[in-house]
Amino acid sequence: MRFIGKAAIAMAMVSLTTLAPASLLAEDTGHRIAVVDVAYIFKTHPGIKAQVEKVENDLKTYDAELKTKREELKQAAERLKTFKVGSPEYAAQEEQVASMESKLRLDMARKRKELADAEARIYFDNYQLIANGVKFLANHYKINLVLRYNSEAMDPGQGDSVIRGVMKNIVYHDESLDMTKGVMQYLDQTLKTAKNPNAPAPR
Repeated sequence: MRFIGKAAIAMAMVSLTTLAPASLLAEDTGHRIAVVDVAYIFKTHPGIKAQVEKVENDLKTYDAELKTKREELKQAAERLKTFKVGSPEYAAQEEQVASMESKLRLDMARKRKELADAEARIYFDNYQLIANGVKFLANHYKINLVLRYNSEAMDPGQGDSVIRGVMKNIVYHDESLDMTKGVMQYLDQTLKTAKNPNAPAPR
């Protein structure tokens, strides 16, 4: 049940008969199980990383704009000190400072939500693609159950890493059961198709 090598190459360009070794297409009354490392795909897939980096770059750009706006607010607050309390100039400047501060807070809240929504959409959309890839391979290889696992190695020097390792649901699996690379290749082709509608889609 290999998910790498010949069975995973050009998944969208060849027929299912060509993709699968004859032994995998044979009738089998037993149950077949595979595993997939979803976290690894999210962390390492170039297409997903590029989408996340775009959101991070948008955040950096906004941080630079925010720094400028905060400086403007600071200067406006400093100018307020130059006016006599109770004077018309003081009242006008005080109103301007309050307006600038209120607008800045609203802008910050709006931008935080916008970026959080964009990041959530990236994970939502790509998880759907990953799930489709799992389903594609599972149907192709007649797999009844696909379990999520974490391939991250424990680091004895990092408490959190050890805890995550100890809490893993799957203690051992044969490497031939791992469909992670096959799903990543499915994702490659799907994202390419999204960018270029004329490209062949996974079938």
